[in-house]
Amino acid sequence: MSLALIQISYSELQLTILLLFMLLGLSALIYGGYILTKGASSISVNMRIDPMIVGLTVVSIATSMPEMATSMVAAQENPGIALGNILGSNIANIGLILGITAIFGPLKIKKHMVQKEVPFLICVSVLFIFCTYSSGLSQLEGVLLLILTIVYLLYVVKTALNNSTTESENIPIDKYNEPITQTTKIAILLVLLGAVLLASGADVLVDASVEIATRMGASELLIGLTIVALGTSLPELAASIAAVRGGQGDMCSGNIVGSCLFNILLIGGSVSAVWGIELENGPTVIEFLAFLVLPCLLFWFFKSGRIVTRKEGVVLLFTYATVITLSALSNYGYISL
Repeated sequence: MSLALIQISYSELQLTILLLFMLLGLSALIYGGYILTKGASSISVNMRIDPMIVGLTVVSIATSMPEMATSMVAAQENPGIALGNILGSNIANIGLILGITAIFGPLKIKKHMVQKEVPFLICVSVLFIFCTYSSGLSQLEGVLLLILTIVYLLYVVKTALNNSTTESENIPIDKYNEPITQTTKIAILLVLLGAVLLASGADVLVDASVEIATRMGASELLIGLTIVALGTSLPELAASIAAVRGGQGDMCSGNIVGSCLFNILLIGGSVSAVWGIELENGPTVIEFLAFLVLPCLLFWFFKSGRIVTRKEGVVLLFTYATVITLSALSNYGYISL
């Protein structure tokens, strides 16, 4: 066997090992988020906090921890992955996840989603683009996003308390559809174990992603936008499909919009407030356009008939595939955007 063939085989083996480490990191993130959510929910319920408030705050924040852990670990040395994860998660939530779930069954939309939540998502998306367009996010801008996070949390809690708890949009999704049975001591152990898994999983995932990006000639931003963002969005995909198949499509739409808002405000705010996100080569026009156009497209679908049909789901999927394809072509220099 020639030396060239040996080198190629060795290189392929290394790439396979890196992919396995990436899958290991993703698995740790997903399972860590799972048990952290269960533990946090159990503690809140055991403290006799209203389950609706738990779902809107504790569960929503806990299930965003995979994205938070990955972006926080990446931000200091690999800011492209951190920003790509935030942008890519929102693009995947609307284009891929909502598209797939709409194909499983049409999604009904409640009136307040059209009037308040989606317009607010569009506004914070514009703000995020404005802040990151030149060179990333400063720590001051991160603090601003965290302030908006508090404002949003106060709004959703106040809205939930003012409305009837029997309305389906106010009943939070249990992301994993299992009863809460843990005692407080076990719940605390779950939270601690979940935090360890999130931290270690994020570290492994980021290291493997950076190495793969280097070997494949892909930018950190592209890796964050695609593989990392898709992996950390898997819990939302599973929960959304389960909600639609259970006839609770309004829950799915609320889950997606809420997740997008937390990605921008909580994750983007926390990461940039701690580290700042400085980029020499930021996202291209296509990523920024997709980040803004997809929420606007969602608003159009919601407003047109307060339902996302299967055909509109196909449109969302096609849009997502187009964005990822154009981003990859731009990364490798085939097109200039």
